[in-house]
Amino acid sequence: MNTIPNDTIIALATPSGVGAIAVIRLSGEKSIEIVNQFFKSKFGKKELTNVKSHTIHLGNIIENDRIIDEVLISVFKNPQSYTGENVIEINCHGSVYIQQEIIQLFIKNGVRNADPGEFTLRAFLNGKMDLSQAEAVADLIASNSAASHQVALQQMRGGFSTEIENLRQQLLNFASLIELELDFAEEDVEFADRTEFNNLVTKISAVLKRLIDSFALGNVLKNGIPVAIVGEPNVGKSTLLNALLNEEKAIVSHIAGTTRDAIEDDISIEGIAYRFIDTAGIRETKDFVENIGIKKTFENIEKAQLVLHLVDASKVDDLQKNISELKDKYPTKNILTIINKADLLSDTEITNLKTQFSNLIILSAKEKTGIHELTNTLTHLVNKGALSNNETIVSNSRHFEALNNAYTSIKEVQKGIDQNISTDLFAIDIRQALFHLGEITGEVTTEDLLGNIFANFCIGK
Repeated sequence: MNTIPNDTIIALATPSGVGAIAVIRLSGEKSIEIVNQFFKSKFGKKELTNVKSHTIHLGNIIENDRIIDEVLISVFKNPQSYTGENVIEINCHGSVYIQQEIIQLFIKNGVRNADPGEFTLRAFLNGKMDLSQAEAVADLIASNSAASHQVALQQMRGGFSTEIENLRQQLLNFASLIELELDFAEEDVEFADRTEFNNLVTKISAVLKRLIDSFALGNVLKNGIPVAIVGEPNVGKSTLLNALLNEEKAIVSHIAGTTRDAIEDDISIEGIAYRFIDTAGIRETKDFVENIGIKKTFENIEKAQLVLHLVDASKVDDLQKNISELKDKYPTKNILTIINKADLLSDTEITNLKTQFSNLIILSAKEKTGIHELTNTLTHLVNKGALSNNETIVSNSRHFEALNNAYTSIKEVQKGIDQNISTDLFAIDIRQALFHLGEITGEVTTEDLLGNIFANFCIGK
């Protein structure tokens, strides 16, 4: 849908169900006119078509002399609205019956139900925001931590878009000169300064690489960090999970093999979302059900971005061997070793262990001592510097793919300049780089692309 629709749409903008207040949103050229037919102001005869934009009006929604509800009507006239069209927002009482009565009233009078994300789609089509900003709206709604909220808000405000558009515009200016050279190929004329062009390509390559590298951080800030708690049976994995969550989430027992399935829960630490997974204890067993749990433990280690390797304080003699075995099996995993049941160790033993092993955490999950040190370590493991410095962080996998494609094309252009090959040979790569950068902001779109993006939005946004 690359053409701007001219009909009027309606949807519930607040969550469905009973509440104190519900908001029903309409957008379209005739939205004010249509609502005006069924609105009677509490303060004399007032026509919504004549009121100023960004004003609120108290009155009743009436159908054939039947009052459906007393409402507040907010009027937003084009182009100063979210969608760039005439927009009406009806604040009604939160009864499901009232909500449906109002929505059905307008559907019977020429309005249609909005598709998922159609209000934001219209905002994009009407130039109120670019595609990456539109996607940030969905990310903002879905944000579940301070970090994911900040990343989405920065993108929605246009920080990422501005950076991409600046790169694209500079490249486009040189691309125009390159295309001009191709038109005058027989005259052997050079319009684009090769040194300046090479500097630009080097700069673009560096910026793209920085944005691509930021995705590793952006992805975990957006989706949270999966953390697997692993170790032998009865080392206190479930007790540690309960201590982190500050609730009795997992069953704790002195009987080995109590946890037979993965138990998961989310917690926000210093604005970062973590998903902790308490796994079945790793050991040799003939118990069929427990073996299934242990198999899931290894699967969860594969999925986790961080592994908390829990060791019983009474079994530290084999600590080096256990650490080495786990790191050999999972060489790419970030593994943090934790000694639990610290009360079993003397002060001298604790000092010796910390001297022998770097980044070792010693705590008591049962007594909840050392938990703060663990949460501080988790926070330091996540690079929040870029976030606090308000740098552009890529968190969208579609953008990540487009940036990678643009980077590949730019590297080909750079190779062509270095090898002094004919302009027409790397002009194709310049066009490809421009295409992929345009995909991010929506300069280049297809109906399928827009359909895939906005299908993930909630209806009413």
